[in-house]
Amino acid sequence: MWHFLADWLSYEILSLEAGTRLANSVNYFIYDSLKILFLVLLLTHLMSFIRYYLPVEKLRDYILKRRYFGLDYFLASAFGAITPFCSCSSIPLFMGFVGAGIPLGVTFSFLITSPLINEVAVALFIGLFGWKVTIIYVSSGILVGVIGGYVIEKMHMERYVDELLLSSKTRSTSEQKDVSVWAVMQEVSKEALELFKKVAIFILIGVGIGALMHGYVPEDFFKNYLSTDNLLGVPMAVLLAIPLYADVHSVAPILQALVNKGVPLGTALAFMMATVGLSLPEALILKKVIKLPLLITFFSVVAVGIIIIGYSINFISP
Repeated sequence: MWHFLADWLSYEILSLEAGTRLANSVNYFIYDSLKILFLVLLLTHLMSFIRYYLPVEKLRDYILKRRYFGLDYFLASAFGAITPFCSCSSIPLFMGFVGAGIPLGVTFSFLITSPLINEVAVALFIGLFGWKVTIIYVSSGILVGVIGGYVIEKMHMERYVDELLLSSKTRSTSEQKDVSVWAVMQEVSKEALELFKKVAIFILIGVGIGALMHGYVPEDFFKNYLSTDNLLGVPMAVLLAIPLYADVHSVAPILQALVNKGVPLGTALAFMMATVGLSLPEALILKKVIKLPLLITFFSVVAVGIIIIGYSINFISP
């Protein structure tokens, strides 16, 4: 259906000549925009419904009771995966977790995973790459969060957290009252639409950049620097991404364009994960509540985890 609509709008309505760079770019933009926006709207409603019945306070208490076999790190990472936050907007919740007495490593598991994965990103990946790559992406993001949080916990770096933050207390909100299903759906839809409105423009910008790359950037441009033949391709992608700052929903379409241009999936995924998970604005905000040694450790652990995942995906993928 999406291909039919894209072709009809590109070649019938806009009267573009098939096969030209402009036509290819416009067709690419229309097709991906329609498909992705539909999936995002659908999944934002679904995840808003789930979050309604999963308050942060209950999750906090749930995690504290399950400190065995690394389940607490996994639960924190999984919660990060269903929260619609970027790297900077995850920090207030991270601070609340620390103030509530949740172990430092567990809170970092949340902070690492939260910007990497959310329902918008899942919808994008399903639309752009299919289920197989989406599962790899989600699993990789959660794995980085679990291992990164575990490593930070074992380094016992609590002394590098601001004392005021450690001594603060998080107040729980009142318990939800019984409401009708219709009232719940209205609230869920309102939240989902607000999120959709916020991310739609960035999705279109990301798809637009990807469309320009698809139509106009020569294939060899990225292959020369980020190919599997270049052993430093993955760490180069991570280093190039750190100065950038973007949400996952604006980077994912660019990721597809990179893959289409011949960049290995693992390298392109490492670039995306570093862009959304290791931003300079995030570092500047975190510097206000944690000291430099912990900040450097956090960035280093996450960067190394992303690089290892990038190499691993390149190794197993054709």
